[in-house]
Amino acid sequence: MSSGGWSSREHRRSVLWIVALSTVAIIFDGYDLVVYGTVLPTLLADSTQLGALDPATAGALGSYALVGVLVGALLAGAFGDRIGRRRTMLTCIVWFSVGMAATALVPNIATFGALRFLTGIGVGGLVATVGAMIAEFAPAGKRNLFNAIVYSGIPAGGVLASIAAITLEDAIGWRGLFWLGALPLVVLLPLAVLRMPESPRWLLARGRVADAESVCARTGIPMPEEEANETGNRVGFAALARKPLRRPTALLGLMSFSGLLLTYGLNTWLPQIMSEAGYNAKGSLSFLLVLNGGAIVGGLLASRVADRTGPQKVITVTFGLAALSLIVLTANLPLGILLTAVAGAGVGAIGTQVLIYGFVSNYYPTTARAAGVAWCAGFGRLGGIFGPLIGGLLLGAGIASSTAFYLFAGVALLGALVTTTVPKRRAAPQATPPAAASMAAVDQRR
Repeated sequence: MSSGGWSSREHRRSVLWIVALSTVAIIFDGYDLVVYGTVLPTLLADSTQLGALDPATAGALGSYALVGVLVGALLAGAFGDRIGRRRTMLTCIVWFSVGMAATALVPNIATFGALRFLTGIGVGGLVATVGAMIAEFAPAGKRNLFNAIVYSGIPAGGVLASIAAITLEDAIGWRGLFWLGALPLVVLLPLAVLRMPESPRWLLARGRVADAESVCARTGIPMPEEEANETGNRVGFAALARKPLRRPTALLGLMSFSGLLLTYGLNTWLPQIMSEAGYNAKGSLSFLLVLNGGAIVGGLLASRVADRTGPQKVITVTFGLAALSLIVLTANLPLGILLTAVAGAGVGAIGTQVLIYGFVSNYYPTTARAAGVAWCAGFGRLGGIFGPLIGGLLLGAGIASSTAFYLFAGVALLGALVTTTVPKRRAAPQATPPAAASMAAVDQRR
């Protein structure tokens, strides 16, 4: 291997294409999930758009997409380890793009909620699949970084949704913002069809050695080492339910539950909370921009540390940062300090979830990787569902916003505690250089 873990320029180029395509897909996933929060003040204030909305109903609508994400993630876990990463990913891009276009045309609240659920299925399947893709393509020393780049697409999508709402909503309306979310169907899908290969590691795990060699020859990606069989004949969710994966799977799911409760609770209700605190519509959306911007920068910096020290300690620290930042938000402090606290909350909530995906995707063997990531993305979505609901119920009952922040801080502390209890596990094997892989293949044929 050359410096940086690359075996050749072709290897580097192929992996960077995979990372870029995955990142763009996840950006639009993040856009889809956050755009609802940006248009929520408009829908609450104007009953002619979809009908009369109260905070509790609005919170429920925010959760419908996350129920769909849960279903989609579990479906991806059920099928992704069996039909492959590429096929699952392409299907999900088409699914959520069509869902966003259809949502832009809805006439009423009921149809809006149904399409948010259906769109969420495609979003959840994609979120659950890209972690497995990156874990199986990235060089060992860059896995947390590349994973953070890809999953930072979620807060980047939040930033994109915030900017689009601030600059374009007056011109194109909230429906136009949903039309923007359908762009992957025409700008991303054709490139993904051409440049997104199947994972050689998955092909080997399925016994398709010749197909794996073909992909490696075409892309310059080194032939992976054969993994030790840790799960017997069990594949996917069946492997998660048995030792040695059963206990860590439960703990990793609780970590994801905490991270996603914070992520979607804050993304859905932060603009409305700040609006009620006296900030105008565009000012309250700026807090959402800072939340997601802080998550991107902080998540990438934390991932570099995680590649050197391991992600577990870093995740514990970032959960703690979320708790501290949320408590600071309850105080009547100058705007500059509040914005800093919002950025810290973004790192500790959204940035932490980015790190969790990297931790999870590298924790599992190939035969259970898609299922493991899907379990954490899916079970974690229960937290994502509760986050908007909790915010809606508290605000609908007239309870002070500081109570919601204290509750979210408690969830962050719980996440930090759970993270410390996850059992240590060996790293996934590194890819073998091409020459060694070729000799091994020759020996196997003999």
